[in-house]
Amino acid sequence: MTKYNTLLYYCYSTITEAEQFAADHLKFCKSLGLTGRIIVADEGLNGTVSGTPEACKAYMDAIHADERFTATDFKIDEVDEPSFVKMHVRYKSEIVHSGLRDPHVINPQKQTGKHLEPADFLAMKDDEDVVILDVRSNYEHSVGRFKNAVTLDIENFRDFPAKINELAQYKDKKILTYCTGGIKCEKASALLLHEGFENVYQLHGGIIKYGKEVGGQDFEGKCYVFDNRLTVDVNQVNPTVVSTCYNCGKTTDKMINCANPECNEHFTQCDDCGTQTDGCCSTACQSHPRKRVYDGTGYYVKVPQPVNITKKSKISII
Repeated sequence: MTKYNTLLYYCYSTITEAEQFAADHLKFCKSLGLTGRIIVADEGLNGTVSGTPEACKAYMDAIHADERFTATDFKIDEVDEPSFVKMHVRYKSEIVHSGLRDPHVINPQKQTGKHLEPADFLAMKDDEDVVILDVRSNYEHSVGRFKNAVTLDIENFRDFPAKINELAQYKDKKILTYCTGGIKCEKASALLLHEGFENVYQLHGGIIKYGKEVGGQDFEGKCYVFDNRLTVDVNQVNPTVVSTCYNCGKTTDKMINCANPECNEHFTQCDDCGTQTDGCCSTACQSHPRKRVYDGTGYYVKVPQPVNITKKSKISII
């Protein structure tokens, strides 16, 4: 019997008085006993929530009952324990931070790439005139990505617009974009269209839906997710491991956060190095006075960090 569900979803839909909506929505989620992380903006919702099957069904029913969110597509995972410790609902300027805030230029409610269902994506992805484009960040595609995908050296999705010129060589191709659940592709594909790319597509429901509906064929490695699982399996057809331990170079698909909260770097690390380094990415982090206790998972509840810390990635992407 399923103990808990974890829901991944988003919906671009205008929310008036979104800040008040966020406060009310937090109370509603807590009333259902859910844990998770939801971002609310004037442009819509982006969330991952976890709870009992009954609580998750009640949540999905409530979202679908709101005429603004009837088209919301929920990806549902069965899990042994809740994927979060607390429930957070926060108001922000965007539901995925891109820096593209002019609705007259980029508005997923008006124009995006053509949505491909997983079966259609699978059928098209190996065509000669197709380029598969990963629009996720370095730490995400380092642990898993589609075979032959073009990846970008970006720390955050907000860096994506600056990489458009690097993609100019593919303007005569069909561009198939993908991300974890589909939300980043909505703005990435819209920007590509705005910049003159004509044949732009996106994987509807992202990697997660692709794994559920067509078995995840040719997705190599694991998929990074934004909860305490950190990564999930996707490929049941021809699975492989593409990532290596940041410390020793041994093949591993285990993703962790550095135990030093002032670093908190996402990186792949084998269990042996995890034990030797206390879950840290470097000796400097291992000796840091604020180092957290490493329990083997590499996941930590977020804690406030000093405002003067400048984080710089130390990961080399293969």
